[in-house]
Amino acid sequence: MSLDIQSLDIQCEELSDARWAELLPLLQQCQVVRLDDCGLTEARCKDISSALRVNPALAELNLRSNELGDVGVHCVLQGLQTPSCKIQKLSLQNCCLTGAGCGVLSSTLRTLPTLQELHLSDNLLGDAGLQLLCEGLLDPQCRLEKLQLEYCSLSAASCEPLASVLRAKPDFKELTVSNNDINEAGVRVLCQGLKDSPCQLEALKLESCGVTSDNCRDLCGIVASKASLRELALGSNKLGDVGMAELCPGLLHPSSRLRTLCLWWSMSCRIWECGITAKGCGDLCRVLRAKESLKELSLAGNELGDEGARLLCETLLEPGCQLESLWVKSCSFTAACCSHFSSVLAQNRFLLELQISNNRLEDAGVRELCQGLGQPGSVLRVLWLADCDVSDSSCSSLAATLLANHSLRELDLSNNCLGDAGILQLVESVRQPGCLLEQLVLYDIYWSEEMEDRLQALEKDKPSLRVIS
Repeated sequence: MSLDIQSLDIQCEELSDARWAELLPLLQQCQVVRLDDCGLTEARCKDISSALRVNPALAELNLRSNELGDVGVHCVLQGLQTPSCKIQKLSLQNCCLTGAGCGVLSSTLRTLPTLQELHLSDNLLGDAGLQLLCEGLLDPQCRLEKLQLEYCSLSAASCEPLASVLRAKPDFKELTVSNNDINEAGVRVLCQGLKDSPCQLEALKLESCGVTSDNCRDLCGIVASKASLRELALGSNKLGDVGMAELCPGLLHPSSRLRTLCLWWSMSCRIWECGITAKGCGDLCRVLRAKESLKELSLAGNELGDEGARLLCETLLEPGCQLESLWVKSCSFTAACCSHFSSVLAQNRFLLELQISNNRLEDAGVRELCQGLGQPGSVLRVLWLADCDVSDSSCSSLAATLLANHSLRELDLSNNCLGDAGILQLVESVRQPGCLLEQLVLYDIYWSEEMEDRLQALEKDKPSLRVIS
C-alpha cells in the first residue's frame, strides 16, 4: 500500500470491515484513489459513492479488477455526478461492466467535462454497449482525450461509432482497441475516421485486431498525415513483408514523427504473428536511417534470422539512426549475429535498451556481446539475455564486463543453465564498489542454499542492488 495525504494506492488486499472504516475518510479527501483488486462489493460501492460526493479534490479514481458489475459501477458513477467533481482520470478496467451498464456511463460522460482518460478494457461491452458509450462521448460537454477498449468483445460494427467520435473530437489523443475482432473492414473504417478528423492523435494501438497487409496502406496515410502521432502498435497482426512495404512510405514521410513502433508477435496468439522476415526488416531499416524521431522499435517474435540482425546492426551504426530501445526477442538469432551486435554496443551512442532474449546465442555469442559492452564508449543501460542457452562458461566474461562497463544498470539472465559456479563469479563482480549494476534478474535458475545466503548477504551489503529471482 502507498499512502500520503494526496494519494491512496492499495493493490491486491482483501479489505476487512475495520480496515474499510479506516479508509473511508481518506476517500473523502485524496486527489488520487486507487483500489486495485481489493475485493470491492456492491455495498462498498455505495460507501465509495457517498465519499466521492464530498471529495472535490478527486482527480483520479482507479477501481480496476474488482467485480463491481453494472449495479456497482452505477453506484460509483452517482458519486461523481456533483457540480464540484473535477475528476480527470477514471479506470474501470476488468470490473464486470457489460453493455447494459454503458447507458449510465454514457450519461455520466455528459456531466464530466474535466474527464480526460477513461479505461474500460477487459469488460464485455460488446457492440451495443460501445454504441451507447459513443453517444455520451459525442456530447459537446465530453472532452475525453484517451480511451482504452482492449478485450471488450468489439467487432467491425463498433468502428463506425468510434470513427464518428474521432471526427467530432479535435482534442482526442489516444485510442486503444487492441484484442478485439474488428478485422480488416473495421480497421479501414477507423482509418477513414482518423483521416477525416482534425484530432491530433498521439497513440493508436491495434494489437491483435485482425489488421492485414491491405490495411497497411490505410495506416500509411494516417502515419503520413498525422504529424502528432508518436506511437503505433500493430503487434500480433498478420502484416508480413508486404504490409511493411506498404507502411514504410508513411513512416518515411517528412511529416511523420513516430517515436514508438511495435510489431511484436504474441506467443499466446500464434495465428496473428506479424510474419516479418529479413526482407521486411530491410524496409524498416530505411525508416531507421531516415527518422531520428523513431526511438523505440519492437520486432519480437518475427523470423528475422541472422540476416535481419545484420541489417539492423548496420543501420544502428549509421549516424541518422537514433533508436534508444530495440526488442528482438524470439527472432531466430544465433551466435553468428553477435559480432554485429557487439559492434553496435561498442559504437552506438543512443541505444539504451536491448531485449534479445529467447534466441540461441549460446556462450560464444554472449562472449561476443561482452566484448562490445566492455568498450569505454558503451552506453547500454538494460540488457535482457533470458533463455539464450547461456551456461557457467559465459560467466567469467560477464563478470569482467560488469566491472569494465559503467553504463549497464539491469541484466536479465533468467532461464539459462547457470549454477553456483557461474553465479559466484557474477556475485564477486557485482559486490565490488566499481560495479554500478542495480538489478540482476535470475528467474528460473536454481542454486544451493549456500548461494542463496550469499545473494541475500549481497543485497544487504549493497542496498543499491536488487537480485530478482
